[in-house]
This record gives sequence, C-alpha cells and structure tokens, in this order.
Amino acid sequence: MVLHCPWTMMAASSAGVCTACTIFRLSGRYWFSRTLSYNNNFSIRNVQTTTLHCQSQPQTKRKTDPRKWVGVVGLEIHAQIHSNAKLFSESGVHFAAPPNSLVSYFDASLPGTLPVLNRRCVEAAVMTSLALNCTINKKSLFDRKHYFYADLPAGYQITQQRLPIAVAGSLTYNLLVRQKWNQVVTKTIRIKQIQLEQDSGKSLHDDTRSQTLIDLNRAGVGLMEVVMEPDMCCGEEAAAAVRELQLILQALGTCQGNMAEGQLRVDANVSVHQPGEPLGVRTEVKNINSARFLARAIDYEIQRQTDVLESGGWILNETRSFDYKSGRTTPMRDKEGLQDYRFMPEPNLPPLIVYDNKTVPAHADPQQVVNIDQIRERLPELPNVRRSRLVEQYGILPEHSFTLVNEDGLMEYFVSVARETKAEPRKIIGWIIKDLLGLLKQHSLNVSQSPISPMSMAELLNLLEAGTVSSSAAKQVFQELWKGAGSSASQIVQKLDLGLLQDRSTLEQICRTVIDSHQEEVRAIRGGNKKVLNKLIGLVQRELKGRADPVQVKTILEEKTL
Repeated sequence: MVLHCPWTMMAASSAGVCTACTIFRLSGRYWFSRTLSYNNNFSIRNVQTTTLHCQSQPQTKRKTDPRKWVGVVGLEIHAQIHSNAKLFSESGVHFAAPPNSLVSYFDASLPGTLPVLNRRCVEAAVMTSLALNCTINKKSLFDRKHYFYADLPAGYQITQQRLPIAVAGSLTYNLLVRQKWNQVVTKTIRIKQIQLEQDSGKSLHDDTRSQTLIDLNRAGVGLMEVVMEPDMCCGEEAAAAVRELQLILQALGTCQGNMAEGQLRVDANVSVHQPGEPLGVRTEVKNINSARFLARAIDYEIQRQTDVLESGGWILNETRSFDYKSGRTTPMRDKEGLQDYRFMPEPNLPPLIVYDNKTVPAHADPQQVVNIDQIRERLPELPNVRRSRLVEQYGILPEHSFTLVNEDGLMEYFVSVARETKAEPRKIIGWIIKDLLGLLKQHSLNVSQSPISPMSMAELLNLLEAGTVSSSAAKQVFQELWKGAGSSASQIVQKLDLGLLQDRSTLEQICRTVIDSHQEEVRAIRGGNKKVLNKLIGLVQRELKGRADPVQVKTILEEKTL
C-alpha cells in the first residue's frame, strides 16, 4: 500500500516510512508522526491527531485536464416530528421553554429508565414515507449510535442504522431557470431512506465566562432523518428541494418545518469531480437552518474544493460549519466513520412492526397497531397536486400557482377572496401577489398577520368590478385598508370621496384645462408620439384624485388632441 505524507506530498514505502514522517497503524487507522530536528541537539515529536482513512480519503493530485469540475451534493435532513411528547418519553415538546424544564428521567439517562416508543412519531414517519413514495419496511430495527457530547447524556443516540422504517423513495421539485418563473425545470431526487431517531440536547457556549451550559429540553425529541442520494449539483438545486420537502411536511402536519426554530436542519455532503472520473472526497457541512444559507454554503464549498484541487492540494473527509456572516465554511472535526460510532442493536426495544389491511392481526387493539393503509387514506392534498388543481380550476398561470402554494397561507387567502368576489381569478392574482404579498414582505409579515382580511379584499374588488371606483382610486382604498383603521372599503370610498366621476361634461372640462396648459405635449401627440398621451391621462387623474375612469379619460383626450 502506498501512503502519502500530508506535509511533503511524498509517497511512503509499504513499510510506512518517508524522509520526514513516520506512519504507523493503530486500531485500523494510519497515523502520521513527524520529527523536527533543530541543530541536532534535540527533537520535538508531534503527533498529528487527524486520522487518514486510506480508502475514504484518496489523495488527489493536480489536474491538467481542462474539463470543468462538477459539484455533487447529497442531503441529510433532520425533521422534528410534530408531537406533544418526545420519541421515547412523555416529556413535552415546546420551543423556547425554560432550560431543562422538559426533561424526564429517561431523557437525563438515569439508571434503570427504559424507552417507551411514541406511536404518534411512528405514524408521522409512515405518513411522510408514503408522501415521498418510499417502500415501508413492515419490520424495522433500532440501534445505538455511540458518540460522546456533553448534551447527549446516554453517550449514544437511538436511531435506525441497519433497517430503517422506509427506503427507496423520491422527491420531485421544481427549479427556476435563471430565477424566471416562466422557465421551470422539474427534477427528481432519490431518497435512500427515512429513519426514526432521537435529537440531542443543546450546548450554550458562554464565551464571556468561558463556560458551556447544557439544556436538555430538546434531548429525546423525535426526528425523522431523510437521507437523499447525491443527485444534486449546486446550492440552488438543494435549496429548492428543501423548500419542497418543507411544504410537504407542513401539508402532512408531520413537521412544522420552522427552520428558524431548528425544526428542520440540513447537513450537506459536498464533493467535486471531473466528468467521467470517480466521485471526489466529500465534506459534510453541518446543521444549516435556512434554505438560503444552504445554497450559499454548498456553492462556497464547491468553489473551495475546486480551488484546492486546481492548486495541487487534496480534500480531507471532514465535517465543516457554515458562517453566514462571512459566507465561508470552516473545519469543525474529522468525519467519523461507521467504526467510530460503534453501532449495536438497541437491547431495550423490540423490532418495530407496522401492518397493512392484509396483515393486521384479527383481534389486535387498534390503539396498539400502526396500519399503513389507514394512514394512506388520511394523506392530504400535496403541494404538487394543489398547484395543478389551482391552474385547472381557476385558469391561472402555473407560475402563479407556485407562489400561492409556496407562501404559507396565501392559497387559502386567494380561495377565500375568489369565493366572495365576481372578479376574474387573474385580476385577483394581481392584487394578491403584486400588492398584498409585496407589502407583507416589505414589513416582514406572514399572510396570517395581514391587516387586510380576505373579506375586505373581496369587497374592494367588487367595488372595482362594479365600476364604483377606478383602478387608481382602488389603490388608495387598498392603502387605507392596510393602515388598519377599522373601516370597510365602502366606508373609505365614501369618506374620502373616491367614487367614480360619472358626469362626462365635468370630465371633458378638466381634460380641456389639462390640454390647454400642456400645448407642447399636444404637439408631440399630433406629431405621432402616442406615448405622451399617458402623461396627460396621469395629469387628469391627479386633478380628480384618481376618481376618473382611465379608459374614458383616454377616449376624451384622443378626441381633443388628434
């Protein structure tokens, strides 16, 4: 076997010796030891603690091939199960509860405590697996995964490494081409497996006092780990896939998907290689809690690895973290292997058995049985089905259906308005997406916090449809509704005298006044520049505070200027 020295990049012999380093083997790993000499008087022996896995960490030399480097991305997504209790204990699950206020004896790993599986978590995992087109394993097993963190009291995590609850699924998502909704590409990612496991506690680092505080409220909370195959090539694809998964989980009710509260956390496995060559050595970027940060972290890591390889270096199989302020990834620790975790069967839990209608025991207690077919019948309408239904039922554009479904609560808002107004769906879309959603984002509000209710929006659109107000006056009413003064659209129209001007003679008189005072624009219109007419329409509307019908104003101005 030929090993490479990380300091000199010189190949060692099979005996494990090079000119600068000694390579020796402990417990199946190769360690490097380097001796530095000074004036032949003494030597300092420095043992490098980074381990080198000979198979998983091949050394990559400088590439002279001009072909482009390609990124390869796989995701491991930890979704916190929406449940009132933890996975193996009756402790409650509440975000931002007082530290260590939701910790049972089992969560604290006191001697003699035993796990009791939460049925709700199993049903959530089965429902999620069905929605992601997975094959459900009717028999799955629990394992212990050992690692030693201060916020993991037992020294191991109960997970499903050998035989998870579901395998071989897929996730279909849509990707914008150059951020254009009219250029949408549909992609599919293979899902390797979905497994149930415990969450760890939380370490809170106090740099001022140089101490670390432990909060075990999160310890033992049920997680679904969704392991995706490396079918993505960039951060944009990964972010789009995570957003789609988030929508599916929220539609199912199996996970609330609030990434800011840590309910959905993503680990990204990133490598680069050149087409036609084996996949490169991967790094793992841990615990990313934002789709936008995920895209930035992956794109940075792809560029970093490309730069390292092009400069003649090699990539270490390591775990890294993403600093959103600097936009960089930084090393955390070596990447553990299977032998580090010392997986073993969980002795305190029997195999997890789920059934379907054909295999359920005849006299089984329904409260003690998880039935796959019954859960399948309860599956709600998923996001891709919702989008198709909106396009078919309301005749809206596909890109608008994406916006309605992707924004939490916006589809329900649209349907409520459409039910109460006679306006065409496409007109409703314009008001909701351009006007309402624009203001909501500007003020960092979600749809449920909108000052304008669906009923108020429908009333405004009915006034516009009936010709009671002009489109410009409707915009003014909309702004008043946003202020939340408590008045209805009709009351605002009456109070501000925004009703549509019906007297044609008055309208003609104001148009004549505008024309007489803007003779230069009139000459331009008569010279063939029709666009100048829009300026005169705007001046008339300003005089009337938006109360005139723009179509009628345009007709009168054309009659008097041409």
